[in-house]
Amino acid sequence: MTVRRHVTYGGMVQGVGFRYTVTRLARARPVTGFVRNLADGRVELVAEGAEGQVLGLLADVAERLGGHIHGAQVVEEPATGEFGDFGIMF
Repeated sequence: MTVRRHVTYGGMVQGVGFRYTVTRLARARPVTGFVRNLADGRVELVAEGAEGQVLGLLADVAERLGGHIHGAQVVEEPATGEFGDFGIMF
């Protein structure tokens, strides 16, 4: 079953290579979506794929970047299939 998670991370998540690290982690898994900086200093991540892969990605992000994250809001949304791969959105 394909799922979608929309996550907003707060903390010291800009200017520390957060987007590039997330992209590397995501490309190691069969997930699609994007990561981008938000104007208010947070980072937004949208990921679609098999539930285990998406949850695994979020766990990887927490493990690798948890020292920079001070709050994450995770929203479950219906998968749309709109992404062909995972990348940084500018």
